[in-house]
Amino acid sequence: CMTGLSVLIALLPVILILVLLIGRKTAADIAGLAGWVAAAAAAGLYFRTPLSIILKSSLGGVLASLPITIMVGTSIYQITVMLETGAISRVVALIKTLAPRDKIIQIMIINVGFGTLLAAMGATPVSILPPIMLGLGYSSFVAIALPALGYDALCTYALLGVPVVVFANFVGLPVEQVGGYFARFMPVITSCIALGMLWIAGGLKTLLKGVFPAVLAGVTAGMIAIGMNQARMVTLTGVAAGLGVVLVMFLYLLIARKPIRDRSVLTDADRASEQRMSLGRAVSPWIILTVFAVLINTPSLPFFRLVFDRWAMPVEIIPGAPEKLRLLWQAYFWILVSTLLALPFLKPSREQLSACGRKWLKRAPRPMLASAVFFAIAYIINHSGKGPDWSLAEPGHNMVYVLAAASAQAFDRLYPAVASFLGLLGGFLSGSETSAIAMLTKLHLSTAEKIGAAGVVIAAASGIGGGLASVISPAKLQNAAASIDRIGEEGRVLRTTFVISLLITAVCAAMSFLWAF
Repeated sequence: CMTGLSVLIALLPVILILVLLIGRKTAADIAGLAGWVAAAAAAGLYFRTPLSIILKSSLGGVLASLPITIMVGTSIYQITVMLETGAISRVVALIKTLAPRDKIIQIMIINVGFGTLLAAMGATPVSILPPIMLGLGYSSFVAIALPALGYDALCTYALLGVPVVVFANFVGLPVEQVGGYFARFMPVITSCIALGMLWIAGGLKTLLKGVFPAVLAGVTAGMIAIGMNQARMVTLTGVAAGLGVVLVMFLYLLIARKPIRDRSVLTDADRASEQRMSLGRAVSPWIILTVFAVLINTPSLPFFRLVFDRWAMPVEIIPGAPEKLRLLWQAYFWILVSTLLALPFLKPSREQLSACGRKWLKRAPRPMLASAVFFAIAYIINHSGKGPDWSLAEPGHNMVYVLAAASAQAFDRLYPAVASFLGLLGGFLSGSETSAIAMLTKLHLSTAEKIGAAGVVIAAASGIGGGLASVISPAKLQNAAASIDRIGEEGRVLRTTFVISLLITAVCAAMSFLWAF
């Protein structure tokens, strides 16, 4: 029937991307470009969208992707500089000494605590943490899987809260209002993730042994997320939650009378890195970044209102929907500033700086392209069927409307439970929670309206599903495997993490279903 054909053609870009990623093992950027061609063809040839609207929508999507796209570039540059100058090996030497006698606490500190903190500051846990885990004596399987899973619950607050800001733009509500919809999921989802990590690290025995510290870490992170929302500091949630988990785990060790630090585990190479560089110098980019992040995100100071609202720098490509660039608020701007300001402390040689440039050109452009192209696809889908004046005369020509109507018909009141799994799929396809939010939010809001459910709750649950996809994202797992020279092992990891991501998404789906009506 015509409706069935409309649904199939609306799903064509997604189906093509899935086939390329899973069936053909195509790289995310190439699969994304193919998906863009399919979306443009479907919108133009079947849904009767003028070429000018397709191209302007794509440009609007690329513009909306800049907080993520440029962030990918600046964070890769910062970590490359820190690796080349020996700053990361100095950080590794410190982390090795933390709780080495209690593997469960060590896993929580490194992968939930530091992982969440790094992701919040715009660094990449899947690049930084696998070599640390391997150095601590964990298997390559565990070293790849745990960093990819650890920060997933709080992925919404990564990059100084970019995903939650993008979500706020899509649903048309202030950041502090939508933050609460995500925060209420956090205590349960983060606890589930902590338990999943113990299962990966040592099976049922380790899981049962570590139930209390895992739930303690999860609830700590979750309650801090709720508290930061109440304090109207949503964009700093990941920073506070990461630090909070580390401090609570240290407190747990003190109460249990276990050593917090033990230097006997250090190798000669670790001691040499300590001699070469002080810890303060090594983490100077992150200290500077943290200072700026706090200054520009604290509501009681004038800077947030200035750089977020007054200097929003709107650029209007799609009439009535200006894209706010907020250049001086974005984490990518401050990551670049903090990297440059830290150079006198890191003291890179001319050879090291040129090596950073070469490695950046090798590592950054393709993930940046992947980020931009998935946003472009989302915007084509959202604006399909619109005429030259950007009005939608025939709802049946809009891909979101077609998919929403089909979803409401197929799932009806069960749709709130399905949305989380759609988010997981979106995150898997695009490799980013923010991209999944861009691709799916309009669909969730339209479907929720048709079934009389709370659209923002459903869309938030889908966003969390998109964050949980980090542990099954081929690009992120390959990144983790590459950082310890184990490319090829990510496939074996994916088979285990896939089941865990489905189970945790099911928990999120149940919560969404309970809260949506």
